[in-house]
This record gives sequence, structure tokens and C-alpha cells, in this order.
Amino acid sequence: MSHLETTYLGLKLKNPVIVGSSGLTSSIEKIKKLEEKGAGAIVLKSIFEEQIKFEAGNLANGSDSPEAWDYVNYYVKNNTVQEYLNLIKKAKEEVKIPIIASINCVTSKEWTGFAKSIEEAGADAIEINVFLLPNDRNASADKYENIYFELAQKLKSTIKIPFAFKLGSHFTNLLGFIQKLHVPGVVLFNRFYAPDIDVDDMKFVSSEVFSNPADMRDILRWVGIISSEIPKMDIAASTGVHDGKAVIKQLLAGASAVQVCSTLYKNGIDHLETIIKDLEDWMRKHGYESVEEFKGKMSYSKITDPLIYERSQFMKYFSSIQ
Repeated sequence: MSHLETTYLGLKLKNPVIVGSSGLTSSIEKIKKLEEKGAGAIVLKSIFEEQIKFEAGNLANGSDSPEAWDYVNYYVKNNTVQEYLNLIKKAKEEVKIPIIASINCVTSKEWTGFAKSIEEAGADAIEINVFLLPNDRNASADKYENIYFELAQKLKSTIKIPFAFKLGSHFTNLLGFIQKLHVPGVVLFNRFYAPDIDVDDMKFVSSEVFSNPADMRDILRWVGIISSEIPKMDIAASTGVHDGKAVIKQLLAGASAVQVCSTLYKNGIDHLETIIKDLEDWMRKHGYESVEEFKGKMSYSKITDPLIYERSQFMKYFSSIQ
């Protein structure tokens, strides 16, 4: 019999399939259904620093009073925060699987106190989602990277529960950056909002919201490398994971857990059961009794030709195509 249990951020998961932060994880009713379908853990829908500021600005619109602005900012921020904390408390009361809170922020100043409140509400871990568009041509890379480092240090001195940084792939030296970040775990990689242009209406629209299976290829490369070069770092593979085979690939590359989201929107939450069954069937077919037996078996340091992970040019493979 195959045992799917694994560990991520020091948390015991009944299986490595985590439902990622999204509208799917925004209410206690949805969370309970995802647990019923087999989710190993839940990442709650993110609370956004930008959202709080936007809501506060709308409510205070039309008032020139500094006191009004202060009151509205305080009211909106604390009520938004309280609703989120209530969701954490309720989820911990009604489900048994780990609940991971998610903070989406753009500074290193606002959120450490909120992280402490999340810990006190009972969350098992926190996923930190920081993205800064480097659009200042006079700024050095250090200016942007230091925001991550400062936030990591503040969190280490503020909370005791584990946390992971959900990162984009656009770092000059990703491996060095993650090594220096020195946090319990990372989620590779984030899907950021990207603009598109409607050429008929001449207006900006959002690009494709959902991932597709091809999106996991770059993640697979970096999971394989980072899991070997920084072995004590827990990695959750995210983006492009649409079926059980994709989960297996990421675990073989060295991921501790795998996050799914878009595929559940496209196929329904029942697909979660199919993904988990496919993993279990594959393990049984290949004689693995536990996830730990094959986790990282095809990582950068374990394969005979690690250069496979380093190749970035297509010439060898496509030079014969006319």
C-alpha cells in the first residue's frame, strides 16, 4: 500500500497536493469541500496591501479632512484584517488539514504586525507574496532585493510559525538570491498580473488568467537545481501543474509539495481526487511505498548528466527544422 504522507515547512501533510491561493480557498464552505476531495493543505486566498489601500481611498473619496482619512484607513484595514483572521480561526476549527495564510504585499514595512496576528489566529504557516516591478532605471538590483531580505528578517524575529516566499523567476541570480534569503521555504513560481491589449476596442485587458501545462517546464528546471544546491530549503512547485503526472515530475525533481489551482477551475474540484489517485497508482506501479522514496530522485545532483538542467538553447533540437 502506498503512503502519500509528506512534510512541507515542517507541517505533516496527508499528501503533497496543496490547493493554491485563489477564490477556491476564500470561504470555509469551499475549504471544507477541498478537504473532502483530498487536499493535503490549503493556502488561503491572499489579502492584498494594495486592496486595503484602494478600499480606504474609495470610502474617503470626497473628504478633505485628514481625520476622515485616518479613520477610514483604520476602519477598513482593521475590518479587512479581522475578516481574514476570522476565516483562519473558523478553518482551524472545522478542518484537519494545515491552513496556510497568504499575504500579498509591496513593501517590507506594513505586514509584520499582521503576520503576528495571523499566527495568533491559528494559521499553520504563512505564504509571503512580494512583487516589485523594477521600473526605476537608476536603481540597483540591491534596492529591490533588499526589500525581500528585510521582510524575511522581520518575520523571523516576529513569528514562530514557518513561512515561505512565493517568488517570480525574474532574478539575475535566482539561486544566489534564494540562498541569501534563507527562509524555511519557497514557492516556485508566482503568476503575476500581465496586461494585454484589445486591438479592436483599443483598451488594456488582462492576459490569460489560468496557467497551462507547458508553464511548468521552467519551474521543473529550478526545482531540480534548487532542491540539490540548497537541500534544506522546502520547495512547493506551482504554476502549470494540471494532472497527476505533473505532480510526479515535480516531486521527482525535488519538490516537497505541489500547488494546484488553474486545473481545478478548468476541471472542477473533483479533479483533485483524480490527481491524487494518479499519484497513488503510479507509486504502486513502480513499487514505491512512500513519497520520500522517490522525492528528488531526478534532481540536479542525482542524475548522471546534470547538464540537462542547465541547457537553455534549442539549436541542438530544432536545427534540422526548415
